[in-house]
Amino acid sequence: MACEELFLERLRKSGFRLTPQREMVLSVLHQLEGAATAEDIYARVRALSSAVDISTVYRTLDLLRELELVACIDAGGEQYRYELLGAHGPHLHLACGSCGAIIGVELDQAEPFVARLRAAYGFEARLDEVTIPGLCCDCQVEGTP
Repeated sequence: MACEELFLERLRKSGFRLTPQREMVLSVLHQLEGAATAEDIYARVRALSSAVDISTVYRTLDLLRELELVACIDAGGEQYRYELLGAHGPHLHLACGSCGAIIGVELDQAEPFVARLRAAYGFEARLDEVTIPGLCCDCQVEGTP
């Protein structure tokens, strides 16, 4: 199922409708390569229509998060970044503290860790919005702190 169809289906099930503003935000998210700040998304939406304000972009991103179509990534610093998940679903994010790169990791990679938490503590971990800070391989080679 295409992302747009999935979004429409989830919107309708939740009692919402597809407004032109929501459609523009979704379109911009499709055009992006990787994650972007709400301000970056807003700038691209504004290029399509001056009738959309930043609060509409934030509300739409929040709704897309609720519908599990967008991930909110805390990569450190002051701003969150948003990434379209679409039909692929949630995943972990590795955030480089030096260059800002975001690397997506499938949740099954963390399943041994989740299983250990479940066995030891009876705790069911949700890792779909987890961001792990560190250094990417390029920054490690460069010796960047």
